[in-house]
Amino acid sequence: MKLPNAEHTEVTRSKVVDYLLSTVHPAGAAKARFFLRMGFAATSWRELASALGEHARTTALAKTEESPFGWRYTVEGRLQTPSGRRPWVRTVWFVEHGKDRPRLVTAYPCAEGKQR
Repeated sequence: MKLPNAEHTEVTRSKVVDYLLSTVHPAGAAKARFFLRMGFAATSWRELASALGEHARTTALAKTEESPFGWRYTVEGRLQTPSGRRPWVRTVWFVEHGKDRPRLVTAYPCAEGKQR
């Protein structure tokens, strides 16, 4: 099964630039070091946003959870990167009740086949 409405994923500039590619963000710095090593850059943030959207569209769901606020979806699989490497990455998406657009929560490297 794939992420519902994956063709309409929402990956904002602030999520990418201020979090996933920020080496000074308290929770994002380790993620930034990883994504920067893979060839992504804040100056071309749409490249990472696009790769994460493609990851959501083409990779099977690993986990689905309902919360009082909506649905949380975890997607795990290989990510296309500018460096040509294809690391195993976990992305987490959230769809609020009453809405249909999956919004990126986070993304980070994970070991292949090591679901949470």
